[in-house]
Amino acid sequence: MLSGRCLCNHVRYEFDEKTAVVQLHCHCKDCQRVTGSGKATVILFPTDAVRIRGAYKTYSTEGSEGSKVNRGFCAICGSQMFTFVDEIPGHVFIKAGGMDDTDWVDVDITCWGGSARQWLPADKSTSISEKNPPLPVQWSK
Repeated sequence: MLSGRCLCNHVRYEFDEKTAVVQLHCHCKDCQRVTGSGKATVILFPTDAVRIRGAYKTYSTEGSEGSKVNRGFCAICGSQMFTFVDEIPGHVFIKAGGMDDTDWVDVDITCWGGSARQWLPADKSTSISEKNPPLPVQWSK
């Protein structure tokens, strides 16, 4: 099991990296705003492969393609850590920046490549999608 945490250490989590479903760089406008940067690097896990300790809050929005996106953050320091998408039940995206060890991370896909900023272009060593790529999990629509 590997671990991660928020900036103030109030929320901690553990996960089994071997259960990662997909690893993404996302350049959508929402990820740019929520990270304050040009992209978010997120990894999708089955929720039963992740153990979260400490209370966090969520902020819900409608994603660019109409999905319901629930972003989890520490109520004390504001660190963004998790994203739960209603249309991907039983799974959670974890932001790679909060992980204690990221040496194992190997991003598969860059999504929303057309929204990438000129100062942080899409990663050409990955598959690049103009919007949300089809993910290797069952979507419940």
